[in-house]
Amino acid sequence: MNKRYLLPCLLLFAQPVPACGDDCDARALVRDAIEHWRGLSSYTEMTMVIHRPDWERSMTMRAWTKGQEQSLVRVVEPRKDRGNGTLIDDNNMWTFSPKVNRVIKVPSSMMGQSWMGSDFSNKDIARADDIIDQYEHSVLSRETLDDIVVYEIESVPHEDAAVVWGREVLKIREDHVVLEHAFYDQDGELVKKLESLEIADMGGRTIAKRQRMTKAEQSGEWTEIGVNEVEYEIELKDSLFTLSNLRNPRD
Repeated sequence: MNKRYLLPCLLLFAQPVPACGDDCDARALVRDAIEHWRGLSSYTEMTMVIHRPDWERSMTMRAWTKGQEQSLVRVVEPRKDRGNGTLIDDNNMWTFSPKVNRVIKVPSSMMGQSWMGSDFSNKDIARADDIIDQYEHSVLSRETLDDIVVYEIESVPHEDAAVVWGREVLKIREDHVVLEHAFYDQDGELVKKLESLEIADMGGRTIAKRQRMTKAEQSGEWTEIGVNEVEYEIELKDSLFTLSNLRNPRD
């Protein structure tokens, strides 16, 4: 790996953003949490574990992000899945499978489907920042856990927002780490929840090192993404986020 590229999931900055006070703006909390996780650019090595009651599988992946618009994820292990990749550029998403040697554009009708067989959807991976502008945000509560202030924020989509959720509820620490992200349907029923199981200092900032996505109606099924290595604010060429590189890796 060229170290110029070394810098996460879904899997979703180097200088800390000032913590909010009592008059904290809910939208700013959500925005800062997303920016804190992605950085201006990043490189991540991570492991995704998909667990089911009768089986479990693990994949090691590399991921690059640039701004809020561009992402590339590529599987490196196990051998049978090596080369499978996902490219996101603005509102477009493509997948590549070396077994069939095809790049496939993911249509909007499939954005709610499982990403790589996990409990994350294509939408979860593609546009985590939609929540910033397409939702109305409000602080429900504020508490202190282990000397760190945690805000509970309710995010309700605008009437014209092209989203499937009735509302989302996040618990965000004052240092911008998301502890929990719950997704509710139009009837107010919990559908799935992303929880941070381990917090650590990595890549020059405090992040969620291990997160687990679970679905409310599927007991014993979950997907965990663990960060093995991460670096932020690195120089990434635009050619990294192209269909050509998705098919024929040059990173």
